[in-house]
Amino acid sequence: MPKRQRPEQQSSYSAVLRAYRLRFSRGGALTAIILILLGIGLDFSLYPGQQMPFALARALCAAALYGVVLAMRTPWGEANVQSLTFGWLLAPQLMIAWMINQTEGANSIYYAGLNLAVFASGIALPFSLWQNLSLGGLTYLSYFMACLHHPNGVEWNGPFAVNSLFLVFTAIASAVCTFYNEQARFMLYRLKGELAANNAQLEASNRDLAEIKGQMLQQEKMAALGTLAAGLLHEVNNPVNYCMMAIDVAIEEPAARDNELLSDCLADAKQGMQRVQHIVSDLKTFAYRKQNADHDSTRFMFERALDSAVRLVSHETKGVKIGRELRGDTMVRGDEAAIIGVLINLISNAALAMRKHGTAAPAIAIAADTDGGRLKVSVRDNGPGILPEHLGRVFEPFFTTREVGQGLGLGLSISYGVVQRHGGTLVADSVVGHWTQFTFDLPCAGHPPLP
Repeated sequence: MPKRQRPEQQSSYSAVLRAYRLRFSRGGALTAIILILLGIGLDFSLYPGQQMPFALARALCAAALYGVVLAMRTPWGEANVQSLTFGWLLAPQLMIAWMINQTEGANSIYYAGLNLAVFASGIALPFSLWQNLSLGGLTYLSYFMACLHHPNGVEWNGPFAVNSLFLVFTAIASAVCTFYNEQARFMLYRLKGELAANNAQLEASNRDLAEIKGQMLQQEKMAALGTLAAGLLHEVNNPVNYCMMAIDVAIEEPAARDNELLSDCLADAKQGMQRVQHIVSDLKTFAYRKQNADHDSTRFMFERALDSAVRLVSHETKGVKIGRELRGDTMVRGDEAAIIGVLINLISNAALAMRKHGTAAPAIAIAADTDGGRLKVSVRDNGPGILPEHLGRVFEPFFTTREVGQGLGLGLSISYGVVQRHGGTLVADSVVGHWTQFTFDLPCAGHPPLP
C-alpha cells in the first residue's frame, strides 16, 4: 500500500481494492481450473504411465479451486479474499511439486509450471508485495522438497541449480511487478477520485454560472422595468390626475346627478382611472429601487407587496379566484421589489398551470402568519400538481416543463435565490392532480436579521 495516504482515502481505496481482488481472483481461479485440466494432455504426452494418478490429482485440485470460487460468493469469502486467493494459488504449486517428485525430480520439465502462478500473482492478480514474496518462497520450498526426496536427490551443479535460479528470478521479477502494479493501481484510483472531484466542482461552477446569468437577466429586466416606470410616472401620472379632477367635477354637475346612465359612466371612468393610479403606484417600487441598498434595514408591509403583485398579474389571473389570509403584523424587512417579483412568479406560474390543465374553478390561496420572528408565507393552488420526478428539480436554473419559447426556466431559481438572501428558504410541495404549494419565510421587522 502506498504511503502518505489520508485515512479516509486509504479506507476508500481498500474497499475498492477488495472488490477488485475479488473479481480478479474469481477469474484467475476459473482460468487456473481450465489450465489444470488441460494439463492432462501433457501428462499423456510426457508420462503416460502416470496418466491415472496425475488425472486424479488434477481433478482434486480443480475441485478444490472451484470450491474456493464458490466460497468467494459468500460474505465470509468476500471478507477473506486475500487468504483464499493465496490458498488457490498455492494448491497447483503443491500438485506440480508432487508430480515432479513422482517423475524425474530436478530433471522434470514440470518445474516450468511453477513459474505460472508466481508470474500471475505479480502481473495479473492484485497481490501485495509480501504476499507475492511469500508465494515465491513457498513455491521454491515445495520444489526443493520435491527434488530432495526424489531418488536422484539434489545436485547443486546441474538442472536443479538452473531451475532454482529461474524460480528465484521469476519470484524477484514478479515481486517488482507487484510493487509497481500496486503503485499504478493507487495512482489510477487517485486520479479517478481527482477527476470525479473536478467534475463535481465543474458542475457546481456551471450551476453558479447559470444562477449568476439568471440574476443578471433578472436585474436587466428590473432595470428596464424601472426605466419604463420612471417614464410612466411623468407621462401618465399627470394626465391621469387631470382626468380624475375632470371626472370629480363632472360628477358634481346637476346634469350628471339627474342622469343615472351618465352618473354610472362617470363612476366607471373614475374606477378605471383609479386602477391606472394603482398600477403607476406599484411601478414606483421598481422605478426608485436602489440596486445596492441595505435591504436588511428596509421595512415594508408584505400585504402591500402582495396587493401590488396581484394587481400586476391581474391580466394572467382572469377567472382565477385569489384568496388571502394574513394574520398578525405583516411588516417585514428586505427588498420589496424582489419579493413582489417572487410573488408575481409564484402566482403567474400557478395561473398558467391551471389554465393549461383546464382546472375547474381555479383558485389560489395565499396565507401569511408570523412564527418565531419570521413571516411564513404560502401560495397554494388547486391545479394539476407537479410530477415527483420534476418536484426535486423545479429550482434548477433553466429547468422548465413549458414548451420551447415560453420560458427560460429561471423564475423559480431566481426566486429561490431572493428568498435565500432574506435568510429564508423557498420550498415546493405537491400532490399530483390535487394541489401545489410554495412556502417561504421573511424576517419580521421587529427582529434582527439572520447572520
